[in-house]
Amino acid sequence: MKRFVKLSIIFLAVSLLIMNFPQKSRASVSVSASSAVLMDQESGRVLFEKGAHDKKRIASITKIMTAILAIESGKLDDMVKVSANATKTEGSSVYLKPNEKIKLEDLVYGLMLRSGNDTAVAIAESVGGSLDGFVYLMNQKAQEIGMANTHFANPHGLDNYENHYSTAYDMALLTRYAMQNETYRLISGTKVHRAPNPEEKWDRVWRNKNRMLTKYKFSTGGKTGYTKRAKRTLVSTATKGDMNLIAVTLNAPDDWNDHISMFEYGFDQYDLVEVVPKGNIDSIKDKLYQNHIYFKRGFSYPATKEEKDLFTVKYKLKKPNEEWLRSDPEVVGKATVYLDQKPIEEISIFYNPEKNEEKVGWLSYVKNLFFSVISVGGPNG
Repeated sequence: MKRFVKLSIIFLAVSLLIMNFPQKSRASVSVSASSAVLMDQESGRVLFEKGAHDKKRIASITKIMTAILAIESGKLDDMVKVSANATKTEGSSVYLKPNEKIKLEDLVYGLMLRSGNDTAVAIAESVGGSLDGFVYLMNQKAQEIGMANTHFANPHGLDNYENHYSTAYDMALLTRYAMQNETYRLISGTKVHRAPNPEEKWDRVWRNKNRMLTKYKFSTGGKTGYTKRAKRTLVSTATKGDMNLIAVTLNAPDDWNDHISMFEYGFDQYDLVEVVPKGNIDSIKDKLYQNHIYFKRGFSYPATKEEKDLFTVKYKLKKPNEEWLRSDPEVVGKATVYLDQKPIEEISIFYNPEKNEEKVGWLSYVKNLFFSVISVGGPNG
């Protein structure tokens, strides 16, 4: 009996120890890539990373920048005369012919679907005036987007330049920017495209090299890459429900499975939470502002189950004065969103005097002069 009691006590002690011991999350990601990142497209939040800021060769995912610059040029309907220089570009090709004329839009399809290096040079010469002129535009755009650890030296990603590099994180930033463009989204996710073939009776038929479009049902697009020095590189995008994710891998022997693993992790572990809804702000009770202030845009953020109760919103409104009242200001303050007490977003607060239900009296005006800033807690505090 004593032995039984002793064993029971030991069993209970061990059980309590196990219950109270910090448990690691079952969910994890293991990737073959030397550098990788998983980013939420809407917020830019990084959900997974491995060497995400390491500078590396990027091969043909360079062409994402080439594509978006071509699209933003507004010349997709223009006919481009292909130079002999473009047709001599080494590596992957759609076999353009010297002096043939082809729509810039078709060149972008050939660039993204078949990774044509000849199309990259033809685009660069047309949009930038020259290769050097186009490379200047590439680096200018990279700076605008915030790609701090990136330098482009060509429009295709070939290894013949030492100062051509980026990071997994920077390429995710570029993709996030590009995916805001409807034309880019369409081209990036196209499985098959037909383009005229001037010397044949049949069209060119280009099938997308991005196998994610057929291997993974939530895939929406992306770009493949490979050179001897960069090894396999891949950018892909996926959508499930209301979540849009971006995955990037550099030097990844098993990149298809890397991307599927990262996407499955992101979709399983995170939900998109609407923290701030677009429209009227009802939580402000001050008479001057009540029923007159609103958000032009909402804010949603990917969060784990444990994080969903950790969001707070703090509102700060400007001090009113006579001039302010006469001018009917548009922006009257901001809301700061916090996750676990760390600021993650600021949203402008707009004022619409037409929503007034009663005129603001002198006493209300004088009362508000005492406040230089109004700050109140939002949802969950």
